[in-house]
Formats: sequence, C-alpha cells, structure tokens
Amino acid sequence: MKHTIHDNISKAKVNAQKAFAVLIDPDKIDDATLLKTIELAILANVDYLFVGGSLVVTDTLDKVVSTIKAKSTIPVVLFPGSPDQITPKADALLYLSLISGRNPELLIGQHVISAPFVRQSGLEIIPVGYMLVDGGTPTTVSYISNTNPIPANKNDIASCTAMAGEMLGLKLIYMDAGSGAQSAIPTAMIQQVAKYIQIPLIVGGGITTADKAKENCLAGADIIVVGNAVEKDPALIHEIAAAIHSLNK
Repeated sequence: MKHTIHDNISKAKVNAQKAFAVLIDPDKIDDATLLKTIELAILANVDYLFVGGSLVVTDTLDKVVSTIKAKSTIPVVLFPGSPDQITPKADALLYLSLISGRNPELLIGQHVISAPFVRQSGLEIIPVGYMLVDGGTPTTVSYISNTNPIPANKNDIASCTAMAGEMLGLKLIYMDAGSGAQSAIPTAMIQQVAKYIQIPLIVGGGITTADKAKENCLAGADIIVVGNAVEKDPALIHEIAAAIHSLNK
C-alpha cells in the first residue's frame, strides 16, 4: 500500500524525526529563482515543498507546481490562502481551518464552496488546524483573514486552541507567525502546545536562522516551514536543513 504524505508525517513524529519544508510563493518567484530553489532543495534533502501564499494574484500556480514535479521528487504540498489556489498537479493539500480566529468563512464557509472541486482534484486532503500567532507586526494573513492573531504571550490560549482542533478531528496543527513576521513564535508557546497534543505540529513564520529552526524542533515542532528568509538568501536552505536533520538519529 502506498504511504500517504500524512502517514509519512505521522510516522516521522512517532520516530521523533524532524522535517523541513521550504515555502514557495508563486507571486514572489521567477523562473530562474525557482529552478535554483529546487536545485538547492534537492541537494539539502528538503523534505517537502509547500506552495502557496496569502493572495496569489498571478496565474503561475500550475506552472510552479509543474516545474517542481518535473525537476524533483520532493513532495509538493499546497498551502492555499483561498479556495481557488488549488491545482491537481500537486501531491497534497493542507485543507486549512483558521481555528485561532472567529471568521466563520475561514472556519467552514470557504470549505463548503471549495469542497466539490477539492474532492474531484485527486489530491491527498489533509485537514489542518491553522493558528495565527502574533509575530510583532500586522501580516498579510491577519489582514486578509480579518482575524486577530493569538498574543505571543498567551500560551494557554494557544494550547487550548490546538487541543480543540485535535479533538475536532484535524490531523495537523500549523502555528504560523505569518509571512514577514518580525518575531518567530516563542519557544515556550511551542513547548506548551506540543505538550498537550499528540498530532504533528508544524511551525513557521519569522524563522530566519538555522539555530532558530533547530531550537523550535527541540521545543516540539515536527516540521519547520521557512519562506521569506530563503527567498532573500537561498543559501539558508542548506544551513536550515542540516540543522534540522542533525536532530534525526
């Protein structure tokens, strides 16, 4: 039986294996940079390539995913900012429910609209509890979603939100400080959330160094996602991947 991406993520958690995902925003990458990013990701043994953004105002999503699939065997996982950011050419879709906010459209409304196409896409659908955490500055995600992020010093709110998501049947928890965050999610918050849930924990936003990525893994993150930092300095892909994978025995 073919193992699904979710199966692989869950198995890795059981075995205490940490993973690294590079986030590619189709709006922010040109052809040459995309090819270079793919090359670096292959050399660094990056575990996943997440593709998506808060807006995606261009029509390059299909092209970006097709290029990745043609050039590498790294699993491509969609990280959509809206229901129309879907292509069947990817391997899986993070079906995000924004559980940190109180906007019903992002809890269930947009899912109702997108459900028929998502079902027909043939993608592996992974239900995800998406939690936006204050990263020190307003982000595109908070503006577009019309929600307030969880305050960075409210560990109890974060852990209770994650627990609720798990008990509702969501398969992953994704804590995100948002694209362009000034500060990464505090280690203490990651530790508390990881302590109270059994499902895999993804952490992203504001991670700009290999040391920070490793620190977040040690705090309990199972997958680290980096986008903005590697857009600015693609060489970080190797450094961050090496730091994360050094924890795997």
